[in-house]
Amino acid sequence: MSRPDKHELSTLSFNTLSVHGGNEIDKTSGAIRTPIVMANSYLLPEDPSTMDWSDTETPSYTRNSGHNQICLQRKLAALEGGQDAAVFATGVAALHAVFFTFLKSGDHVIVGDVTYEAVWRLFSELLPQRYKIEATFVDMDDMEAVRAAVRPNTKLIHTETIANPTTKVADIATLVSVAKQAGTLLSVDSTFTPPPFFRPLTLGADLVIHSLTKYINGHGDAMGGVVIGSKELVHHIKADALVDLGGTISPFNAWLIVRGSVTLPLRLKQQYASAEAVAHYLSTDKRVAYVTYPGLENHDQHALGKSQFAGKGYGAVMAFAVEGDPDTQNRFVANLKVITSAVSLGHDETLIVHVGGSGRGGSDRYPASFQKYGHLRLSIGLEDTEDLIADIRHALDETFGAS
Repeated sequence: MSRPDKHELSTLSFNTLSVHGGNEIDKTSGAIRTPIVMANSYLLPEDPSTMDWSDTETPSYTRNSGHNQICLQRKLAALEGGQDAAVFATGVAALHAVFFTFLKSGDHVIVGDVTYEAVWRLFSELLPQRYKIEATFVDMDDMEAVRAAVRPNTKLIHTETIANPTTKVADIATLVSVAKQAGTLLSVDSTFTPPPFFRPLTLGADLVIHSLTKYINGHGDAMGGVVIGSKELVHHIKADALVDLGGTISPFNAWLIVRGSVTLPLRLKQQYASAEAVAHYLSTDKRVAYVTYPGLENHDQHALGKSQFAGKGYGAVMAFAVEGDPDTQNRFVANLKVITSAVSLGHDETLIVHVGGSGRGGSDRYPASFQKYGHLRLSIGLEDTEDLIADIRHALDETFGAS
C-alpha cells in the first residue's frame, strides 16, 4: 500500500497533519515512527571538498542540521502555514535569533510594552548597551502610538499575540498594515496562540515565533523554540543565528516535540474550554480581587479577541489575584491540591505561579490591579474542568473561609 508523500501533507486537514507531519518511515528498520537519531555527524559524500560546510538542509553536523531537527522544522512550517522553519534549543534562543539576524547597530525597534521578561531585558539593556540598537516600548492597543513610534531607522516591530502576563490582545492585522507602510518586518510571538487556533502569517506577519516548550510540546518534558516564515527570511536566520551561534536543539528534544505536537489540536480544545469556565468562575467569586482573560466580556480587548481568533477561544492563560497581601496569595497557592505551583505554561497539568507586583521589566506599565496585588498566572491543563474549579474553591475556602 502506497503512503502519501510526507512533504505534501500540508494539503491535508490540520488534525491529519498533526499526526503525520514530520514523520517518516525509517528505511533501515521499517519503523513507522521517525526514530531518534542521536548522532552529531553524518556520512559525507565521496568528495566533500565541494560541500557548503554551513549547509542547513543536508545533515552533516547536527549543529547545522540533523534528521530530527529537519523533521520538526518541516512539520512546524506546515502547521503554521509558513514556507520554512528554524528550530532552536529554547524559545528565547529563537527570539534572539530574529533580533540578531535582522538588526544591526543604529537600528530602531518597536516592542510591545508588555512582553516576555527576556525580550524586555534584551531591548532595554543588552542590545542597546552592547550594539546601540534603540527600542521604543509601545502600548500595542494604541495603534496611533505605534505609528507615531516609527522612525526612518525602524527595522522591526515585535509583539505578542496575547501579552504575557497581562493577557492584552494585539491587533495583528492592523500591525501588519503599519509595518508594511513603514517598510519594517513584523515578528509575532504566538506562543500563547499556537495553530490551529491562530496563524499570524495568514494575516501578513513576516515571522512567527513559538516557545516549543509550551503548547506545541505540551507535556512539560522538552525545551525548544522555532521561527517560521518565508524561505528567504528563515534562510538568513539559519545561516546567521543557527550555524554560527550554536543554539541548536538536541535530537531528543526535537523528537519529543514532534511526538507531543500530535495531540496539539485535541489538547487545545480541552484547555481553551476549561480556561473559559475557570475564568468565569473566578470572576464571580468576591474573594478574587480581579481576573484578566480575553474571554471575559469586561476584558478591554474582548471584542478584538473574539474577531481575531474567529470564535475558536481566547487562549488558556489568565492572570488574577485574591484579596490580600503577598502572604495571602502564597497561602492560597499552598492550599491548592490539584493545580501545581510551577513556572511555564501549556503543559498537560495546570500550573500557577505567584509573581509580585513590581521589580520585573516593564511592570510599571502593568494595570493598577497588578501593581497593587501582584498576580497569579494560571495556565490551564487537561484536568477535568470541574476538578479545577473545585480545587480553586477549596483553596479559597481554606484561605478565607467558606463564601
